[in-house]
Amino acid sequence: MPIEHDPTLVALSLLVAIQASYVGLNLALRVSQAFALNRRLLIAGAALSFAIGIWAMHFVGMLAARLPVTVDYVVLPTLLSFLVCVLVVGIAVYLATLRSQRLLFIAATVMGVGIASMHYIGMLALHASAHMMHNPVYVLASVLIAVLASGLALWLAFASETRPPLLVCAAVLGCAISGMHYTAMAGLTLHPIVGALPPGTPAISGDLLAVIVSVVAFLVSGVFMLALVPDQRESAADPVIVPEANEPDPIPAPITADSVTPVSGSVAELTVADAPTQATSDAPIYEATLPVEKYRGSQTINTADIFSVHANAHYTYVFNGREDIFCPLSIGEIIARLPPDIFFRVHRSYIVNIQRVARLKRAGDNGIADLDSPVRRSVPVSRSRLPQLREQLTEYLRTRDN
Repeated sequence: MPIEHDPTLVALSLLVAIQASYVGLNLALRVSQAFALNRRLLIAGAALSFAIGIWAMHFVGMLAARLPVTVDYVVLPTLLSFLVCVLVVGIAVYLATLRSQRLLFIAATVMGVGIASMHYIGMLALHASAHMMHNPVYVLASVLIAVLASGLALWLAFASETRPPLLVCAAVLGCAISGMHYTAMAGLTLHPIVGALPPGTPAISGDLLAVIVSVVAFLVSGVFMLALVPDQRESAADPVIVPEANEPDPIPAPITADSVTPVSGSVAELTVADAPTQATSDAPIYEATLPVEKYRGSQTINTADIFSVHANAHYTYVFNGREDIFCPLSIGEIIARLPPDIFFRVHRSYIVNIQRVARLKRAGDNGIADLDSPVRRSVPVSRSRLPQLREQLTEYLRTRDN
């Protein structure tokens, strides 16, 4: 006999999943433009927001089920399911923020399997009250739904060239979470344990408990959103720009991705051997390396290997295409040591290597420069410096092609 559900609580569980997905994706999309502590905080906030929403959705979904037996929930499996969810979703969020197609596939698999694992671990909390039988077909279907729908949501949010509104991505991910749960429940059969002591009368009704859990999940996600997303005054000083969905790209054709991509391989493979060619005319003024600190030791990085530079408060970080490395110089000292025909200060806190720019596009009144790096990175461009960067990119492409 199939398990029936309260449609009101089903709708509430779906709403919880979508809201948590919206906050989690919003925070995760900002990770690629955050540095050091802010980056770690955003990853942690996104993971916790996802995990709380996923767990709350499943909990409300269980309360929505009209089970043929009265059950009690064992605390340990319930708590363990949440901890597993935090760990697995955290890994998936981190991999997705690296914006590699291969890693995005791994992230979707990890997230989907993690959601399914959380569900079935949480179901162990019912073993004290009833015998459970899971139909293998529904188990496999629930895992596939979680993996495929999670992959679609992550691809729309992180890899699609024309990202739909964030709410659409959140709705897809919310449907993945809910679809996995209710598919698994469709294949569940419960049998009462003969001779088991009847559970005590609950202190509050299941409907009220579902509302309380949902409200707590909404509030926690809201706190993460308010605490980790910068306000307008902070954004004006040092913006973290998230591209607007369906934003028209007014940048001229010579500097779109189509123009740069054919030579991105040769540009990305610049080595130290290429440095003398650039240094021939600039050697009397500009340096071929910059000092950096890594693994508690002083090192140097070739300027040809620098994709971008970012100043965060009193600290400066150099991005080499894969990771951010601390540099003891100020951003003003760095720009003075770099050749101006290759490096351009696009914002008071950012420097970009023109040869590493894959695409330049608008984001409101400002701009965004997407870098052609193994780990994808987007650099904000201030409105006042956008026209000059556009001119330098056009000039660079014209010179290179000639």
